[in-house]
Amino acid sequence: MTYKTEQEQFWAGEFGDSYRDRNDSESLLYTKVAMWSKMLRSANNVTSALELGCNIGLNLVALKKLQPSLSLTGYEINKKAAEQAEKEHVADIFTASILEKIRSNKFDLTFTAGVLIHINPEFLNNVYSNLVENSRRYVLVAEYYNPFPTVITYRGEREKLFKRDFAGDLIDHYGMKLVDYGFLYKRDNWAPKDDITWFLLEK
Repeated sequence: MTYKTEQEQFWAGEFGDSYRDRNDSESLLYTKVAMWSKMLRSANNVTSALELGCNIGLNLVALKKLQPSLSLTGYEINKKAAEQAEKEHVADIFTASILEKIRSNKFDLTFTAGVLIHINPEFLNNVYSNLVENSRRYVLVAEYYNPFPTVITYRGEREKLFKRDFAGDLIDHYGMKLVDYGFLYKRDNWAPKDDITWFLLEK
């Protein structure tokens, strides 16, 4: 696979392998189920979903637990993570960079969760376009929020984590409408998540 950015190579390689191992736990899956029950409370008639950057598939597994009839698809750049996601047998999994054009049947919901923050800002529009063009109705982004673009050192690595108003970009440049939003606090007593801010948008 040919990569456009150093970030893609970073996540496709050994660091991505390590990330996969760190995030493989039953307790994390529980928090994902709780997270999705909140994030989709205002979404209606969702029968299919596409995740860009699905890693080992925990979000897809959580969605399947909440709604077993959902038709699910995931894209993941790290081969080992994609293989593990495929073994869950809850979604169609493709090993590919989400910076490349994705052409598929439209989904009721497209989403990212902790993925846009790791995309080279110069190529964010590639991912935004994939989210919007493959969505029939809803787009959801669950990421680290910041009112203006900023770069954060990530596990000692530079240029690997970028915070900004991703939902604002989608609203301003793609005409998306805000449906719902919320914050998932790391000190939540029951289902802590890593200070993630999520936004549910509609076309």
